[in-house]
Amino acid sequence: MSRRIVVPSLAGAVALGGIAIGGIAWAGPSGAASTAAPVKPAVEDGAARYVAPAGGAAGSLTFTAKVTDDSGVRSLKVLAWPKSSDLKPTAAEVATAESATCEKSSARTSACTYTLKVTPKEAAELPEGVWNVSVLATAEDGDTTFVPEAAAFSVPR
Repeated sequence: MSRRIVVPSLAGAVALGGIAIGGIAWAGPSGAASTAAPVKPAVEDGAARYVAPAGGAAGSLTFTAKVTDDSGVRSLKVLAWPKSSDLKPTAAEVATAESATCEKSSARTSACTYTLKVTPKEAAELPEGVWNVSVLATAEDGDTTFVPEAAAFSVPR
């Protein structure tokens, strides 16, 4: 079962439908070793939009963000969850979520989009109200950044 949207249940959390700290040594042009702190990926301009199913057609959840890292972007994992729940997703939990599609716009930056189709049946089971989107960005060099509340959206009735 994929982890796409997390909703609370009586038994706990159910999925629907779906660091290392230290310096890096390098030799500069003069051959002298230098130490530089690793640069973590940056997640910017996160936005989420929920469209409810209508007229028999499926709805959708779309999350977009710009992700930047000096080594490039490997992936962006995305997990949506209701704010009213007691859920507080961790980086480890989001690491098992589904990936956004990331399009490279430069050597350092990617535009990432995650889209989830929501059936009328799934929409009927979603708690009404504000939802959060948690993300885990991973750079090509393996550095990660966890953003527990990268964006919010509302699920109406």
